[in-house]
Amino acid sequence: MINKSEVAGDLNIDSYTTLGVKATCLACRGGRLLCGKFQCPILLRLYSFLKVKDVFHSKRVFGSSPPGAFVGRMGYPHVYAGPLVPPVVGDTSLFNMPEKWLGKSVDEIVDFRTNLIRGKFIVNVKKPSKNQRFARTLLEMALSKASVDTELTFRKNPRGGFLLDNTLQPMGPSGMLTGMTAGASKTDFVVEKAYADGDLKAEDAVLDLYLNGLPVSRIQRVFSLGAFGLKERRRMVPTRWSITAIDSILSRRLIEDKVKGKRMINEHRVYEFNYLGNRFVILLIPSSWRYEWIEAWYPGTTWNPQGRRVSMGGDWEGYNGRTTYASIGGCYYSVRLAAAEFLSQENRQAGVIAMREIHPSFTMPLGVWINRESIRAAFKQKMRKFDTLREAISYIKSRFTIAMDAWIEASSLLKDALYQERIIKYF
Repeated sequence: MINKSEVAGDLNIDSYTTLGVKATCLACRGGRLLCGKFQCPILLRLYSFLKVKDVFHSKRVFGSSPPGAFVGRMGYPHVYAGPLVPPVVGDTSLFNMPEKWLGKSVDEIVDFRTNLIRGKFIVNVKKPSKNQRFARTLLEMALSKASVDTELTFRKNPRGGFLLDNTLQPMGPSGMLTGMTAGASKTDFVVEKAYADGDLKAEDAVLDLYLNGLPVSRIQRVFSLGAFGLKERRRMVPTRWSITAIDSILSRRLIEDKVKGKRMINEHRVYEFNYLGNRFVILLIPSSWRYEWIEAWYPGTTWNPQGRRVSMGGDWEGYNGRTTYASIGGCYYSVRLAAAEFLSQENRQAGVIAMREIHPSFTMPLGVWINRESIRAAFKQKMRKFDTLREAISYIKSRFTIAMDAWIEASSLLKDALYQERIIKYF
């Protein structure tokens, strides 16, 4: 990604991996700072190369917010929050709806997002009502089902790098707000009903909205601004956390309510999908619910920039789920949601082993949505059926460029299915 050797060398990355062992970069992805540095050196260097130049020369921005909002996490509970507004008037909903991005090029997606100027104000997420000046307006915008004409005024001209992150979608420059005015909005009354119900728990509100067809990205946005839950316990949630929280809540509820206890599939199935240098393969095996997500990053990709070998990492859960946060990060939950959706629609249960091979042509992180939407797309493709696990694995071997032995070594569920004897063998 960075062709200048002196720049790449300055990244100072010294924690790489052999196959099957989680690398610091792969586990962290710039978000958890596992290397001990204050900022991710990879992303910091990328920001300097990808700064949006000469986008704004004014302290005032007027445009139609998708609507979009961002709540930061640094300094929690006192964080930066604010609207996302492009200098474009009209229907800008596509700028903030990753469900509609699949099939777009990286350039198109980046174009959607670099124009989103991020206004910032400081808010205590535990007491958002104390910042009535901006927080209330931001929430009213988020409740809208259509773009909202918005005027922002800044203390200084918006500036800063193009924000890249493995969980979040990209965003453009930002600036501290001195004023924010929103025009008339078209309130989504389904969302407004959940917001108005101070006795409805946040998890139940999220599930109700999802079952009513509200896109996951919209639920994540409103959840982030503290619109749901028992009235006296509502809090704003950093955007990064809200994305994973909604994927986790919805997938867990679907698994418990609509997957477990259903009839198991009676064959081995393989689904696949390719997009932007990513190759996704999903193996369903006849068993009760269990799930695993594995990623393999080639050298020269974002989370394996200087490695000489493919870096692989993953995590899994059995029938009873998990009680700790997945080591592989938010992508684990976004893929779990797509798998749970599919099985609940099929009214079946199965073991799910989802794999992603990332090639150097995948030039930058775009957010976890790419995993969720790609897995959703894979399940819409024609499946391959196999009578035995060995036959399914033989086919998967032909779809990946990484040796199948490496996938098996990195996988807990594949090793279990291949090598663990079952008691029913002796019946």
